[in-house]
Amino acid sequence: MKFIKSLVLFIAITFSVTGCRTIKLEPVEILTFKQKLEKLFPTAEITTIKETAHFTKAYQIVLNQPLDHKNPTAGTFKQYVYLSHVDETKPTVLVTEGYNATPKTYELTEIFKGNQVQVEYRFYGKSRPDTIQWNYLKNDQAIEDYHKIVTKLKRIYTGKWISTGISKGGETVLIYKSKYPWDVEVAVPYVAPLINTQEDSRTQTHINSIGTDECREKIKKFQRELLLKKESILTEIMEYAEIKGMTYTELCYEEALEYAVLEFPFSFWQWGGKCEEIPGNEASSEQMFNYLNKIVGISFYNDTTYFDLLPSYYQHMTELGYYGFDITPVKDLLKIVHKPTNLRFAPKNVDLTYKPNYIKEVRDFVENKGKKILYIYGEYDTWGACAPNPKPHVDALKMILKGGSHSTRIKNFSKEDQQLIYNKLQGWLGYSVTIYPLEN
Repeated sequence: MKFIKSLVLFIAITFSVTGCRTIKLEPVEILTFKQKLEKLFPTAEITTIKETAHFTKAYQIVLNQPLDHKNPTAGTFKQYVYLSHVDETKPTVLVTEGYNATPKTYELTEIFKGNQVQVEYRFYGKSRPDTIQWNYLKNDQAIEDYHKIVTKLKRIYTGKWISTGISKGGETVLIYKSKYPWDVEVAVPYVAPLINTQEDSRTQTHINSIGTDECREKIKKFQRELLLKKESILTEIMEYAEIKGMTYTELCYEEALEYAVLEFPFSFWQWGGKCEEIPGNEASSEQMFNYLNKIVGISFYNDTTYFDLLPSYYQHMTELGYYGFDITPVKDLLKIVHKPTNLRFAPKNVDLTYKPNYIKEVRDFVENKGKKILYIYGEYDTWGACAPNPKPHVDALKMILKGGSHSTRIKNFSKEDQQLIYNKLQGWLGYSVTIYPLEN
């Protein structure tokens, strides 16, 4: 019995001593938000930039992206991403830029007061290598860029994800959705075309039917008058180019003018031109040039823009498709551009074989299976002629602003239509997400 008591006492003392022993714990690593980003993207250049709007932090992230996601040995390029942060649990808006990226707050981000990840498209803007290897400028490669970024950032951002983009960027939203349907909960493409061919005839059908007969006739007369007064208009262009420091060696001044004249009807309806503003025959050459410049922009044909847009025309001519030109109203007045084509603006000595099935497959997906997509269009916008039409059984919403242009945004709709949009977004994202109506 004494032995048992001694044993119990020994055990009690042992536990008592052990209980008083100081156990050294490993320190808990508390990372700053920037350190979290650096851990996700260890080879990236991450710098702090000025935050705006409702954001509390903002960063420029320069990634080393693979040229070919299926072949890492092909090399890398620098891709620029702009991340604006407010809260890791808030919704995150992914902006799939179609071209270069300039940091700004997008409309959809304002609606959710959430985080924003703005990604520059590969080979555009600052993300353009000194020499472009055109075979890597494919939409599928770009989609892998986005997928890789989103997959990593979801380790930080645990809230709902929404993708958005405008025009070509909106088209990228739809392509991304068709390739990775579950990467984001909701997609909101603005004024996004899905084009059928290298020269989609639907845009010309739209131009020939939109507006009034009088307005369409006035457009044709203006086109003719520009070419009838070609010499004086060319003088205006050269003076303007000198003031702006623009050069025209890829296209001469006369070719630039003829293409601008052919482009005019497309741009007029795309950007919401007003028929009453079109100069008549009595207008001076300066007035006529100024209006052409306002609608089309003669700088579109200068050497700098020509160089900047080579990637865009490569993509349009090989996978995305584009539009053509109607020479009928001015055929007898053209001296240089007798067979106009947007192939004129694509890179030279490059395979420009068009792949008709690429966008067809995207269209088939979004029209038949593209759930939780909110489409925003303007009625007069020429690109609206190429908009997808989701089937009735698909849970999507297509909003077309009466009289709207390529500049159409949610804020341009009536209060009633805006509420319809908010209700649909709320239903898709759930009531854990707060929606902040836009202030007009």
